[in-house]
Amino acid sequence: MIIHKQHNDPYAMKQVEALIEALPWINKMQGQTFVVKYGGSAMEDAKLRHAVLDDLMLLRLVGIRLVIVHGGGKAITELMDRLQLPVSWSEGQRVTDDAAMEAVQMALIGKVNQDLVSEMNHYGAFATGVSGSDGCTLTAEQADPALGRVGKVTEVNASLIESLLDNGYVPVVGGVARGEDGLFNVNADIVASQIAAALKADKLIYLSDVDGYYQNPDDPDTLVSSMTFDEARELVESGVLHKGMIPKFRSIVEAAEAGVGCVHLINGTQQHCLLREVFTDNGVGTMLYDSSEEGVEYDAEVMAHGGDDEESR
Repeated sequence: MIIHKQHNDPYAMKQVEALIEALPWINKMQGQTFVVKYGGSAMEDAKLRHAVLDDLMLLRLVGIRLVIVHGGGKAITELMDRLQLPVSWSEGQRVTDDAAMEAVQMALIGKVNQDLVSEMNHYGAFATGVSGSDGCTLTAEQADPALGRVGKVTEVNASLIESLLDNGYVPVVGGVARGEDGLFNVNADIVASQIAAALKADKLIYLSDVDGYYQNPDDPDTLVSSMTFDEARELVESGVLHKGMIPKFRSIVEAAEAGVGCVHLINGTQQHCLLREVFTDNGVGTMLYDSSEEGVEYDAEVMAHGGDDEESR
């Protein structure tokens, strides 16, 4: 027999308070579609990876339709080194000749994708691996002859992903696309944006090593909590963005124009960053949203949730 002693446990009360705070967000987001681009240290470090996968599976278990798009640049480079293939870059993009493309397939689809699927399925038979070439999900053409088999997406066929979502699965997508003369390596940020656009996802979440958007990259106190898609578009057009943010913000603008509801930039190295960003009033990164006629209701609700705190959302 175990006798339960009545006492006030501060830690337990904090857990309850966190659940209560999350309830309206869970209620609102149940049945929504989230596309999460997953990369950086949060994917490569085992401890961080387990924490992120906990967050992802909780999102799935509360009824969110979840698509994961992953990177794998470190694994590709390591395999190319072992195969003694030259590794070269041009303007931040991997130069991918035919031999490198084979390494991309092996590392990205054969290892990284399947490792993630295997780990996620410890929680139940939810995750299934998808290459962009499966079901002609992604069609691409050569982006630049100097980059070899680096592709730009020309068409997205989301029927396979939609079918998997409708049947309760979590598609885990690697950025290899089908082309007329073979396969292409496609940047994971772009893949996530294109898939989110095709699904008209409610949220597109970039999970990387970056906290969000800083007005001044050298000043940690200038992290922007929220901005509109129009403001993001102005930043792209103004040319003031830091080099690493240029392709990300371009993909954000493209996703916004295709009808994606909201975009988040968050740092995957922060403990339970996904849950804190999605299910708490303040969040941890930068949220970008639509302030047009169609987005006013959502915008107002987001701001109302945060109360009077200038930094809340």
